[in-house]
Amino acid sequence: MSESESLQQVAPKSNIPEFSVAELAQSLKRTIEDQFGRVRVRGELSRVSVAASGHMYSSLKDENAVIDAVCWKGTMAKLSVRPEEGLEVICTGRLTTYPKSSKYQLVIESMELAGEGALLKMLEERKKKLAAEGLFDAERKQELPFLPQVIGVVTSPTGAVIRDILHRLRDRFPRHVLVAPVTVQGDKAAAQIAAAITGFDSIKPGGLTPRPDLIIVARGGGSLEDLMAFNEEIVVRAAAQCSIPLISAVGHETDTTLIDYAADRRAPTPTGAAEMAVPVREQLVAQILECEQRLVGAMVRKRDHLRERLDSFSRALGNPARMMEVQNQKLDYAGQRLGSAFGAFIGIKRQIYTAQAAKLAGPKHTITAARQNLGHLSMRLMPVMRAALKEKNQKLTSTTRLLEGLSFERVLERGFAVVRSADGAIISKATMLDAGQIVDLQFKGNEKVGAVIGARVAGGANAKSDANGKPISPRKSKKPKAKKNNTDQGSLF
Repeated sequence: MSESESLQQVAPKSNIPEFSVAELAQSLKRTIEDQFGRVRVRGELSRVSVAASGHMYSSLKDENAVIDAVCWKGTMAKLSVRPEEGLEVICTGRLTTYPKSSKYQLVIESMELAGEGALLKMLEERKKKLAAEGLFDAERKQELPFLPQVIGVVTSPTGAVIRDILHRLRDRFPRHVLVAPVTVQGDKAAAQIAAAITGFDSIKPGGLTPRPDLIIVARGGGSLEDLMAFNEEIVVRAAAQCSIPLISAVGHETDTTLIDYAADRRAPTPTGAAEMAVPVREQLVAQILECEQRLVGAMVRKRDHLRERLDSFSRALGNPARMMEVQNQKLDYAGQRLGSAFGAFIGIKRQIYTAQAAKLAGPKHTITAARQNLGHLSMRLMPVMRAALKEKNQKLTSTTRLLEGLSFERVLERGFAVVRSADGAIISKATMLDAGQIVDLQFKGNEKVGAVIGARVAGGANAKSDANGKPISPRKSKKPKAKKNNTDQGSLF
């Protein structure tokens, strides 16, 4: 009997069905999906992450439990609420399992905020975030044009809003209106509104499509959930970055959305936005006529005032012909006085010139005076020059005597001689001599008559001796010829 057969006999038999791991996991998956095929779960979003594939993985939790949740890429684009960490939501979907990790999870098909309080909390946090980026700063606001030529309207083309705006513009001041039809509620509304604002802003001036001078973003009233498209970041950022002045007219006067803070002006209603956009034409015409009348009246009054001043000046001025007679007579008198005064002026200048010419001396006189001054100056300088020359001669004589006293020739006169080697170097010590060395002896007198003679050293400090102590005579060497025409005096040092 084999070991397996013995084990089968020993193991007790049971009527419990046996499953493989995969079979049990698939059975649990079918049971859960059949039992919870459609559920609504309320909880707080946690660990929200979007994978590179576009699928979102997160968890729903409350104070007692946690359940995993997944939202596929196709469903993510249709959600009316953007999933964020800590957001309390109500998710609708189906419950399923993930067999490979023994986990059950909620497949989200739709998502909505859990109550208005959570929605307001989310909007407040988003408002703080966008305000911190400076999108709501007053410095970013633009002035609205006084009378825009083209007005762009972003709204639903089928609602009553566009009719109210067109009717109000027609009553006040008809303008060219461009309508960007968008959906103002639902999942796709935010993207369409942002694209319409950006599209108006991207129109180039002078093209086939006129560029708007003003943009109105409008929608009728509704609940907070209905107006959520105008609270999305994509819409707020498009409004803040628009270079065209923008009026926000969303909802009724009590409704407030985030686009109201980013817009350049907020209107309480769409009709109010049309009133802000253009003035009343009849009022402008009346105002222009009133200004025209006031201008004409002011010009008439100014003319009358200037005429009165001219008349008063004319009366004070008198008869111009008589005034010219008096001035002509004054001119004649002045011409007569000018002629005599000019002659007197010339006479005075001639006298001054004569007096100055008398003071000027001739060139010869000037040269003679200069020579005399030079002679007097030479007589004063001659004694000084003689004294200076005498002093210099005395200094030269004393210096010559000092030089002669220090000359080595004076030493030679007392019987000394200068010893030089064959190459002319002075030998000052006996240790510098060798036996048999040829030297020159210089005595007092002229070299041409025997003042310098050649000699050989017989012995010396460096002389050699034999074994008996007798000095060894050096080898005879030829006596070098005496230098001829040596005019060097030689040096004692």
